[in-house]
This record gives sequence, structure tokens and C-alpha cells, in this order.
Amino acid sequence: MFTVLQILVAADELLPIPPRGGHDIDTQNDFLPLVAPPELKSQVTVEQRFIPGPEGAPDVRVLVYRPRDEPGTLPVILSIHGGAFCFAHPETFELIDVAWAVQHRCVVVAVDYRLAPEHPFPAGVEDCYAALLWTAAQASELDVDLDRLVVAGGSAGGALSAAVTLMARDRKGPKIALQALLIPVVDDRLQTASHEQSRGGSGFNADGNEGMWLHYLGEDYDRSRTSPYAAPARAEDLSGLPPAVVQTNGLDPLRDEGILYGLRLMEAGIPVELYNAPGCYHGADPIDPRAAAQAIRVFTEALGAALHPKVPAGPAERED
Repeated sequence: MFTVLQILVAADELLPIPPRGGHDIDTQNDFLPLVAPPELKSQVTVEQRFIPGPEGAPDVRVLVYRPRDEPGTLPVILSIHGGAFCFAHPETFELIDVAWAVQHRCVVVAVDYRLAPEHPFPAGVEDCYAALLWTAAQASELDVDLDRLVVAGGSAGGALSAAVTLMARDRKGPKIALQALLIPVVDDRLQTASHEQSRGGSGFNADGNEGMWLHYLGEDYDRSRTSPYAAPARAEDLSGLPPAVVQTNGLDPLRDEGILYGLRLMEAGIPVELYNAPGCYHGADPIDPRAAAQAIRVFTEALGAALHPKVPAGPAERED
């Protein structure tokens, strides 16, 4: 049986490296999806749904995972997969979604959003926001508790998760209990030390980072006016957002932008758990497995605390 630590570390190692300026994405990233083993997948039900998309856009496909033998109303994670905005689907990271549903005793709604470069910004993030609205509107049918609604994603999924959280605030959408950002993409300006330090390095590096944004925004996009719904670090005001957990990797080109985003959230008065794993790449084996395991432990425990918050003990209980 896989542990959640093994699952998430493995997923980190499979994150993509799109070619800069190229358009043939999938052939550059030939990896096997993280399929849940039968003994784990047997512990959940999975339902494919096609839900209303953004106005004028196609329906959005979602997968709904629910743990078996867990009666009653459950918390819910809106899961937004990574893939440099350009490829992958919920099935690519099935193992993570199934493990979250089982370990955290929650419903997981995994979004199959439209991908760049065929569908550049804002198609993907609008699909994800439509999935958030649908989850809230169908809370009774899904039997989920909207007071325990978490939005979670890794890499490009982290960007989309942060952006959906900004959209929910700005559009007065559903209340989000936690934004869970794993090695997130948040800034298209590519001006950090960690970006330059990664040039020519292992895994997802500066060249991949630059290529990713060209695919997602388009080569003719006016980068002087990038929307915060594309690059959340562009947001001038981060107040009024939900608590966050932000996990970064020390050898990742995205390290500094993730840390700076977490610090800016703190400056805006948002509760943040921020952990950087030294000796860990983005899309390559970590050279410090202990730090990698600790990072995933912090992230997993933060998810659990938001999904199953502990009720403070009353006076009588404290006396005992």
C-alpha cells in the first residue's frame, strides 16, 4: 500500500517541462499516470459528471471521489491538477485524489479544465471557478459541508487554486476554508533569484518556466498588464482571502515566488503555514528525502486540520 507521503513525492517527480515557444507539448512529456492501486481505489466511489461551464463555453468534466463507508455530510476538496497549464487530466493524478478522499474522509471534486496552448488564459481558470460554483450549488446532492471547502493544487494547479480563491473573493463566491498551494506557480515576471539559479538544472527549470508562460498566456499577450487571475502574485490586494498552506522546494525555479506570495499573504493578515523543503527539485528526485517527507507531512496535516477542525475543549473537558 502506498503512503500519502510516497504518493505526493512521486507526483512531484512527474511534473512537466514544456519546451519554450514550442506547441507540441504531449510528446515532450511521456510519463505514466499515477493510477490508484485496486486496493486503494476500492475504498472510494468515483463518478464522472459534466457540469455547466463558463458563459458561452463548453461543459466542464469533473470526477467526484467519495470514500465508501463514510456516512453523513463530508468536507470537500476542489482538486486542480498540475501540468504547466498545458497537459494532464484528473486521471493523471488519480492516486493523489483517491488518497486524499480516503485519508481525509472527504469528497474530492477533480476538475478537467481546458488546456493551453489551444485554450490559453483565461479558459482554464474560468473552468475551475465554474467547478467551484457547481460544488457549492450542489452541496446538498453531494452531501458536503461548505464550511469545510478546500481548494488545492500543485504547480500550475497551485496557480489556478490561488486564482480561484481570488475570484471567489472578488466575485463574492463560495467561502473557502483553505487554499492549499503545493510548489505553486504564481508570478509570470520570472525575476527571482531561484528562477535564474535553476537555469540548466534538473527537472523543471528556468527554460521550462519561461516556456510554460508563453503557452499559457500566448506569445502576443501584453505581459505589462498580466491579470492576477493568471499570475496571482500580480494581485495588489491580498486581504480578505482564506488561510493558506504554501509548500515550496529549495531547488525549484518557483521557490522564491511561492515564498514571497506566502509572505505577502501574511502581510495582508492572512494565516499562512509556509514550508520550504531544501534540497528538493521541481520534477526531479530530491537530494534531501527527509526534507521532502517533512514538507509533504506539513502540507497533509494542514489539509487535515482544515477538513476536520478540532472543536476547542469546553471548561469541563479542560478540567478533566
